[in-house]
Amino acid sequence: MLKDLIDSSRLYNLHSHTEFCDGRATMEAFAREVVKLGYDLYGFSPHSPVPIESPCNMHRDKVNRYLAEVNRINREYGDKCRFLAGMEVDYLGELWGPASNFITSLPLDYRIGSVHFIQTPDKSRFVDCDGSHERFARYLEVYFDNDLRYVVDSYFDSMSQMIDAGGFDIVGHLDKIAENASSVDPDIEDQPWFIDKINSLIDQIAETELIVEINTKMFAQRNRLFPSPRYWKRLVNAKIPVIFNSDAHVPALIPASRDKVIAMFNSITH
Repeated sequence: MLKDLIDSSRLYNLHSHTEFCDGRATMEAFAREVVKLGYDLYGFSPHSPVPIESPCNMHRDKVNRYLAEVNRINREYGDKCRFLAGMEVDYLGELWGPASNFITSLPLDYRIGSVHFIQTPDKSRFVDCDGSHERFARYLEVYFDNDLRYVVDSYFDSMSQMIDAGGFDIVGHLDKIAENASSVDPDIEDQPWFIDKINSLIDQIAETELIVEINTKMFAQRNRLFPSPRYWKRLVNAKIPVIFNSDAHVPALIPASRDKVIAMFNSITH
């Protein structure tokens, strides 16, 4: 059903963050901008509650209020655009993920499965390896003894485990670790072992019904897309459906390079 919806129009976005997590505007402000843009389909996807400390994730006690707000927005604006209740769910190994009972019990329209946190080698904590280059370098030293290979391997291993566990519809920013990893080792994305990790994930996804998002959030800022365009033909050849999401944290970035990236995708894969 989700695939049918996004096939029917380019005017959609299913990855966005509002005041319920680390977004910087209300759902109402997003909804008004979506209507102004003339979108047909829009999905809210707050970072899911997690059983660890995280300032970026939605608190569990706000979930019902979030779902009620999606319903209210559909009542007010549903004649102009269809709004979906999604969630971007962090995978934390056996501790938490899209297949966790709490997440699967929620009346969501779809779930994005993503990895942001890496467990330390001593298993004492999960560390957020997203964010700025400076913070990543600091965490790499403090929590991982500057073992970049461990962090990258752990990221891709977690992605693979999450895919096996299931419980979600969209693979979020498949190779996002490349952004911070390449700030430490600029050649890492050209190393055979790194390429093999991504190709193995693509092979694994091809055996499922998952959709892979092409995340356009950082294209204008750093010329970055997730997954990298070098893997787009592999996705198409593997018959994996893709969608184009802006991962917007403010209403002004809802369309963030989507049209340009869609044109790039078509030129590369056709």
